[in-house]
Amino acid sequence: MAKSIVTPRIRRLVCANAHPAGCAVNVQRLVEKASAAGPGEGLGNVLVIGSSTGYGLATLATAVWGWGASALSVCFERPPQGSRTASAGWYNIAEVHRIARDQGRLVETLNGDAFSREIRQQVVEALRDRFGPLDLVVYSVASPRRKDPDSDTVWSSVIKPIGTPHGGKHIELRSETVTGHDLEPATDEEIEATVKVMGGEDWELWIRLLAAEGLLADGARALAYSYIGPRVTHPIYRTGTIGRAKEHLESTAERLDALLQDLVDGHCWVSVNKAAVTQASAVIPAVPLYKSLLYKVMKESGTHELPIDQIIRLFEDHIGPGRAPTLDAHRRIRLDDQEMSPETQRRVQELWKIVDTDNLNEISDWTGFKREFLQLFGFEVEGVDYDEPVETEIAWS
Repeated sequence: MAKSIVTPRIRRLVCANAHPAGCAVNVQRLVEKASAAGPGEGLGNVLVIGSSTGYGLATLATAVWGWGASALSVCFERPPQGSRTASAGWYNIAEVHRIARDQGRLVETLNGDAFSREIRQQVVEALRDRFGPLDLVVYSVASPRRKDPDSDTVWSSVIKPIGTPHGGKHIELRSETVTGHDLEPATDEEIEATVKVMGGEDWELWIRLLAAEGLLADGARALAYSYIGPRVTHPIYRTGTIGRAKEHLESTAERLDALLQDLVDGHCWVSVNKAAVTQASAVIPAVPLYKSLLYKVMKESGTHELPIDQIIRLFEDHIGPGRAPTLDAHRRIRLDDQEMSPETQRRVQELWKIVDTDNLNEISDWTGFKREFLQLFGFEVEGVDYDEPVETEIAWS
């Protein structure tokens, strides 16, 4: 197969291609961290829904290499097509499979729409044929839209305030200037659609199906990921449309917890994780600016964590075998404890008040934010020679 030099193609605030070697190195480092931190055993079968990037990928690596799990995962990624590279998530999973195969570990991935009945049925069949009942189910799906599995209805989420317009600071990514943003409030239809996409409805369909099929082991645990964030982002996040969806996710966790307790003496929780650079975060007003300030503060204080660090801590302190999670008043696991500490937030608020275009690079970690964003796609990864042609047509083993 022909090799080519791959450089980043940024379009509409996303990276349209990915570097296979950079993605592979990213995954190798996740596996190394998880292997070093975990006991290497203790977990049986794990299902990760949304496994190819971010917190989902970190969960897959930690479960398999940190805790010895056999893992079935689900994601929706683009394979390579001719001169077009695959998506970053495709290359991530390809490397996960390669390492697992070389080490004799059981890891399988189904590529398709996690909202569809077809993928759910494929998961059921794979579990029956090759895995068995699940000890842990992790839901880490991030999608801008969702198709109703029973009709042609497609819901699209929006990022808007509720009730009143909102304006605030924001980074204009193309010009890298600190500017303002103004958002009109969401309609009732937009709020409902966002809850349909980002709330707990699909997660509940998954858990109830697995329970009905007898595919949850005794003591099975289920988990979904969420975020709360600081006051400066609340109008467009926690008290906006996304926040309404997250409230639905949390109420869903309570219902599912009661279900699992009755059926298998299990439990269900929501884990509120720390702010991380993700593909979606670049387009949320105010969030890239907040994260660049937060990273500056947390790196200086030595409290900054990447998703893999968070998930290693999640398993060790809260959901690993024999662990009992520490929950807040709303039954949530709070991995964002260091981000939301009063001292960290006080310092971020001070910087938020004075940040502008002229001092952006001085008082924030905007450079680090951009680097982490490109690293999601395999670019700017230390140790990778980007002048070297690479094979882009990589299949999943």
